[in-house]
Amino acid sequence: MITLVLGGARSGKSEVAEQLAAALPPPLVYLATAAAPEPGGDPAFAGRVEAHRRRRPTGWQTVEAGAALVPALSASRGSVLVDALGTWVAATPGFAVDTDALCDALLGRGGDTVVVSDEVGMGVHPYSEAGRLFRDVLGDVNRAVARVADEVLLVVAGRVLPLAPPAGATDPGGAGRPACTPEGA
Repeated sequence: MITLVLGGARSGKSEVAEQLAAALPPPLVYLATAAAPEPGGDPAFAGRVEAHRRRRPTGWQTVEAGAALVPALSASRGSVLVDALGTWVAATPGFAVDTDALCDALLGRGGDTVVVSDEVGMGVHPYSEAGRLFRDVLGDVNRAVARVADEVLLVVAGRVLPLAPPAGATDPGGAGRPACTPEGA
């Protein structure tokens, strides 16, 4: 089972994903794509990373995957929580992520997977070219993962909204599971 949990900044998406993951069969691997900033870096971000660490149950194995999310995901056994695709895209030089490899790794896993990502399509228009590229890449990654996910949840102000598949979509749990990247994308 693949569950994608989307939400904006401070929406509660990680907490929702952690609750879902806590209900999965052990062992659980927490794949972190963000590392705390170096000393003297952004103290607010360091605080957020530390808050995530403190919330994790002691029985969860943490793997700091960073940009190496795909191989870490492929190597993980049991249940997995990926937090988050936005920091994975940001950690990848030039935002040159391999979305097909990510979807293949998700689909090839034997255990359940909960994936957290930032919903970037409802925010302000980024001022910089790099901001626009990040938004576009992460939006494409989110759409690709949503195509292969069994369940997609949107978290707004701590409230969870299940998102229905598009009309005519293939059942993601069935043999006719859709491709990660549709033709013409």
